[in-house]
Amino acid sequence: MPDTPTPAPAPAPARTGQRLPAAEAAAAAAGAGDADVLVVGAGPAGLMLACELALARVRTVLLERDPSPPGFCRGFNLNARSLELLERRGLAERLLAEGPTVATTAFTAQARLDLAAMRTRHPYVLGIAQTRVEEILTEHARHLGVRILRGHRLTALHQGDDGVHAHTDTPDGPALLRAGWLAGCDGGRSTVRGLAAIAFPGTPARRFTLLADVVLTDPRQIPFGVNTGENGTVFAIPRPGYVRLLTADPHPPRDRHEPLTLTRFQQALDHALGRRVPIARAHWLTRFGDAARLAERLRRGRVLLAGDAAHIHPPAGAIGVNAAIDDAMNLGWKLALVARGQAPQTLLDTYHSERHAAGARLLRNTRAQALLAGDDEELAPVRDLLAELAQAKETAGPLAEEITGIATRYPAPHGSGHPWEGAMVPDIPLQHGTLQHGTVQDGTLQHGTLQDGALIPLLARTGAGALLLEDTAAAEALRAAAAPWADRVSAATVRPGALPDTPAVLVRPDGHAAWTAPPTAPPRAAAEQLRAALHLWFGSAAVPVPGATGLP
Repeated sequence: MPDTPTPAPAPAPARTGQRLPAAEAAAAAAGAGDADVLVVGAGPAGLMLACELALARVRTVLLERDPSPPGFCRGFNLNARSLELLERRGLAERLLAEGPTVATTAFTAQARLDLAAMRTRHPYVLGIAQTRVEEILTEHARHLGVRILRGHRLTALHQGDDGVHAHTDTPDGPALLRAGWLAGCDGGRSTVRGLAAIAFPGTPARRFTLLADVVLTDPRQIPFGVNTGENGTVFAIPRPGYVRLLTADPHPPRDRHEPLTLTRFQQALDHALGRRVPIARAHWLTRFGDAARLAERLRRGRVLLAGDAAHIHPPAGAIGVNAAIDDAMNLGWKLALVARGQAPQTLLDTYHSERHAAGARLLRNTRAQALLAGDDEELAPVRDLLAELAQAKETAGPLAEEITGIATRYPAPHGSGHPWEGAMVPDIPLQHGTLQHGTVQDGTLQHGTLQDGALIPLLARTGAGALLLEDTAAAEALRAAAAPWADRVSAATVRPGALPDTPAVLVRPDGHAAWTAPPTAPPRAAAEQLRAALHLWFGSAAVPVPGATGLP
């Protein structure tokens, strides 16, 4: 994407009795609110992105307009792709302890996806409330030093060559925050996207669903699962102390944002079932549609989008939280390198190209599932065919991998054509290595050694890239080639035979393979290819560090 700053609307006027210039002067004098990156929105995308940036030692401030976390829960699952990513930050085990795992998930009304057929360490979906995921990510973000400001609403932003000025309404009045970069993770009605003048093309909602978390007067009147009535269906999901009910909205209002009332939901429920099912009280009521939109660009100057701010889609597969985490993991390490001045802004173009393409696939998959979930008789043969493919031994795995994102693969321009390139690298066993990552307060490089470890704990420990090496004649030349990037890439020797058909793999911080060495290339040629890949993905080389060539 181009680096040219984009004008933003003028800042909102200060409240009566408040002078915005005074707030600006106070911020400038005290350095209040200054950050390398300002993240707007404390949902899964914003929290995960803030964690990634803080792990990479980037000063991060997270703004959230709501003064407290929501009292309702939008979703209840993490899929295999999210668990793979979170595992590479040491968070998956804690999340897995919170809920049950199920080896199938809804695909169409007639079929479920066989997740056990996927090639992954996590062939299931984890049942966990989105609110709990957000609580754990919030704790992690604070532990890493993220400054979280609740009750702060973005009202305007200005971009310049050296950063972004964000104007906010806070509990203490208008305030200005300054940052090098700003990430909009503020949902489908993103304020950031609007202020950055980023188009949001796609298809508007045509069908609407009502969702209600309620306590029934007699819970026995609606069994859990799909309930088919005279005029429609009602899906009932058990929750602790209440039940979640979903049914079609037969008469959506002209204003789809009009609040849903309990009376309106009761009418729709009774209409679908053809009988009266009294509701004692409601915890949360909402309406959602099947709109599908993808931001025209995920970056405009120093403003970036992630999560629902970048794409909205039909709720098929309940994949929204998972796509948000995926965006954040892709963006975090790249934005950190750019914010620290170690990589050019062009690295952020790969965030757009990789995740915009992933967003397009997400919209295609969820729109297809939404169509198949309908009652159009002309689609019945397609439903039957896909129901068979979702269960057949030869096709269940690839289909589940596509729907859940396990099949995600990114371009690897300097690669050799190895099957791993662009894909998630498995947990390779390691023998030993030199870990040199980051700086401490006095500016010196951290040194460490690794003995008998594995790739996933290494990524979780450092948050950096990794160069995995077989103990071959080329290893010394490759280790020396990577030495100038030792503050961003840890070198480690793998156990014999751990790398199939390649003597070396360069792993990105998000766990994807950026480069593999050709199995027969001369050491000098392989080293040149590695340097090109390191320059592309990790920025300019630093001054070589004495002793950075690894253990003998």
